[in-house]
Amino acid sequence: MDPDAYFDRIGLNPDREWAPTLSTLTALQHAHVTTVPFETLSITGDPHGKREGTGVSLALDELYEKIVERRRGGFCYELNGAFTWLLRELGFDADRVAARVISDGDRTPPANHHSILVTLDRRYVVDVGLGLPKLRQPVPLDGSVVTDAGTDWRLVESERPDADYLVQYRDRSAADDGESDGIGRSDTDDDTSGWQDRYDLTTESRDLSYFEATCNYLATAPESIFTGEPTVTIATERGHRRLSTETFSETVDGVTAERSVEPGEWHAVLERAFGLPY
Repeated sequence: MDPDAYFDRIGLNPDREWAPTLSTLTALQHAHVTTVPFETLSITGDPHGKREGTGVSLALDELYEKIVERRRGGFCYELNGAFTWLLRELGFDADRVAARVISDGDRTPPANHHSILVTLDRRYVVDVGLGLPKLRQPVPLDGSVVTDAGTDWRLVESERPDADYLVQYRDRSAADDGESDGIGRSDTDDDTSGWQDRYDLTTESRDLSYFEATCNYLATAPESIFTGEPTVTIATERGHRRLSTETFSETVDGVTAERSVEPGEWHAVLERAFGLPY
C-alpha cells in the first residue's frame, strides 16, 4: 500500500498532513465517491466490445492494483475493501462489518454488503461502496441526521435479532423544511415520514475473507443483480451520474436528465463522465 498513490487516485494532496480525525475521514470519503466509480464491468464485461469480465478478487494487493494503479472502480467488497486498508494505514480505528442491502424489503443473501465502522469521538458508518444513493460523509451511530447533497441519512437500532443497526435515507426535498449543519441534530429528526431502509448491519469486526462466499455468489450467479446489465455510477458535488448499456443519466439538485447512448459513443461517455478508460 502506497498511501500517496491512493491520495493521487482520489484527487487529494499527498503532501498535506492527513491526521486520523473526523475532518480527514470526511474528506477521504467525499473524494473517494466522487472519483472512484461503483462499477460492475469486471463481472459483466464490456457490453459493446469483446472484453469479457475478468472476475473479482478480494486479495488486497489485487484490489490496490485495480483501483489505484489501473484506476478502475468496483463494487462494495472491492471499494470498501481497499478503503478500509487505506484508513488503517493512516491510523484510523476502522472495522470491516457485514451488512445486508435491502431491495424491495429483501435482505438476502447474508453479508451482501461490506460496510465500515470507524471509531473516533464516537462510532461512524463509512461507506464508499454503495450504488445509488451515494453516501458522501460519515454517519454517526447515535441517530444524528446527516444531510448530504440533498439526501438525509441516519442510523436507528434494528428490530431484527441478526442485526444491530439500520441505515436509512430520505430525499431531502420530501422532508419538512428544516436546517441541519451536517453531522448533528436537525429539526426534522423526529419526523418519521419519507425514510427508506438502505441496509442493516452488525457491529462485529470481520476479516475481508468473511465476505468471499457471498462476493463470489453475487459475481457469478445468473440470478444475481450484478451479472446482468452492467452499471456504472459516481457521485458528483450536486448529485450523481449513471451509465447502463443503453442509457446515461445525470441527477443535479434532485432533477434527472436521461438520454440514450449509442454503442459507438459508449466508451467515450465512460471515460468522460466516469474517468474510466476501457
